[in-house]
Amino acid sequence: MVTQTFIINNKNGLHARPAGELAKIASTCRSDITLKIGEKKINPKSILNIMAAAIRFGTEIELACNGETETEDLKRLGEAIEQGLGE
Repeated sequence: MVTQTFIINNKNGLHARPAGELAKIASTCRSDITLKIGEKKINPKSILNIMAAAIRFGTEIELACNGETETEDLKRLGEAIEQGLGE
């Protein structure tokens, strides 16, 4: 299992568009992925789960990937988050 912490830099947090982009990328990953916000753990392959978490600008999140492609999946997700998830 590999994990990494990120800070959300989207000005308006993870609203529908960036949440959808994150879910889209996560859905193409073959590893099991968990997104942790504080004590809450969610499945980032679901846009509804991401939006329900109400992730705001400056929030620290932790991504954990577990599986054969965990390193590649974490890298892809991390790069997308750091680049603003399409915004």
